[in-house]
Amino acid sequence: MIDDLYSAKLLKLAANLPRVGRLADPDASSEKVSKLCGSRVTVDVKVAGDQVADFAQDVKACALGQAAASVLGAHVIGASLSELEATRDAFRDMLKSGGPAPEGRFADLALLAPVKDYPARHTSTLLAFEAAAEAVRTAVER
Repeated sequence: MIDDLYSAKLLKLAANLPRVGRLADPDASSEKVSKLCGSRVTVDVKVAGDQVADFAQDVKACALGQAAASVLGAHVIGASLSELEATRDAFRDMLKSGGPAPEGRFADLALLAPVKDYPARHTSTLLAFEAAAEAVRTAVER
């Protein structure tokens, strides 16, 4: 069962994290931490209207958190606030309730579906999307 969780595709995502670092002058930033394991994700965003124009992330997380952050970093440019929030909510539902995987640009999150059987890993897996949605909401509301 643990082999399903740490598949070769998932580990490849975790090892190839895009958009690593911090932005020099972000419109907003957000940091999320898993109290259980100490995983931490900080994101910086620049927005144009309600869409992500630039993005950077500092990820100190387990392979599951890194894999989710990898999917986010690869596809976040151009995503709207509503798309990020809908994806975050669908991702959370997939993990917590076994709902369908998010669709569209973030469909690769389906690789993380086996995490649903490990509730202690849910928070760290969701960190990047929680932080990104919060940062974009903050930037848009300014």
